[in-house]
Amino acid sequence: MSNVGKVHLGHRTLQEWDRLLSEAFRIPHEGERIQFLSEYFVGVPYAESTLVGSHAISEVLVIDLERVDCMTFIEYLEAMRLSSSFSDFVGHLRKVRYRGGIVDYARRNHFFTDWKEYNDDITEDVTDYIGGTRTERLEKVLNVREDGTALLPGIDPVARRISYIPSARIDGDALANLMSGDYIGIYSNQPALDVSHTGIVVKKGNAVFLRHASSQPIYKCVVDEELREYVLTKPGILVFRPRKRR
Repeated sequence: MSNVGKVHLGHRTLQEWDRLLSEAFRIPHEGERIQFLSEYFVGVPYAESTLVGSHAISEVLVIDLERVDCMTFIEYLEAMRLSSSFSDFVGHLRKVRYRGGIVDYARRNHFFTDWKEYNDDITEDVTDYIGGTRTERLEKVLNVREDGTALLPGIDPVARRISYIPSARIDGDALANLMSGDYIGIYSNQPALDVSHTGIVVKKGNAVFLRHASSQPIYKCVVDEELREYVLTKPGILVFRPRKRR
């Protein structure tokens, strides 16, 4: 695990993570593998700012499995579903979190839609497929607030074409098109952002849930909430799907 700055394994030993990843690696369906792995994060505490790096502080690769925010939660899952061991996971996390696997603040995938641009070989944007005619499409310039200042100092503005499904149009057909393990981004109306939150789809029978690292005081941990109910007060969703492992 060279070049790893900080490692917190949570309540499992390195050997236990190796066994878990080896077991998950044998699950053939990508979404089922992600849902299986995500079960081990339910109840893990929510925490902000677990990564180390900024425009003024050197970036280091952080692995913190004892507390997560909404983005590190899905980063860990995506890297884990590609891995058969913990050392394998470390390498894949570099690829998922950083463009070209180079640990640098300027190369970190700060935005959910960075996955569409830089991780397209492992995930794909299926929002248009899920939403069909319900989908809205627009262009935004990320990282630029209305007053012209940067949301993230030291990161260049980036123009993005974004598709999202408005919450009022998420009906039974749209929910049926979702698959367990799909990555959900909660669309943001703020000019500088693509999404305000992320999580994964979990299907239990006929019910569809969002499993996510919630910052709400009532939870402050990774929880399941009914997806349609959760998004009712949100603008809409983006949906990314893991590509089949090579």
